[in-house]
Amino acid sequence: MLAEYWPVLLFIGVATGLGLVLLAVGLLAGPRRPEAEKLAPYECGFEAFEDARMRFDVRYYLLAILFIIFDLEIAFLFPWAVVFQQIGMIAMIEMGLFLLLLVVGFAYVWKKGALEWE
Repeated sequence: MLAEYWPVLLFIGVATGLGLVLLAVGLLAGPRRPEAEKLAPYECGFEAFEDARMRFDVRYYLLAILFIIFDLEIAFLFPWAVVFQQIGMIAMIEMGLFLLLLVVGFAYVWKKGALEWE
């Protein structure tokens, strides 16, 4: 049974070895010219003017989570669209209920003002 895993183990070993060799070559042959400007923190062309642990508004996280939720729900439509010709009426009703629930959730989020940004 171990013979069946031999190609996988060989691949993992070769990939790990090659990765380590490339890292070592980069460390040994790469230029090292540390300067104050290279070592300074850089963000969007501006000097760092606040603490890195500054607080973000909760609405930012809420909007990000809502995007992920609705994006993933829409991703369920692609497999359904691929087999649209082969599915029966029950699957059609189920997808209609799914889309109705998605629209109700979107309307609720919109009504609560979660999509508003001041």
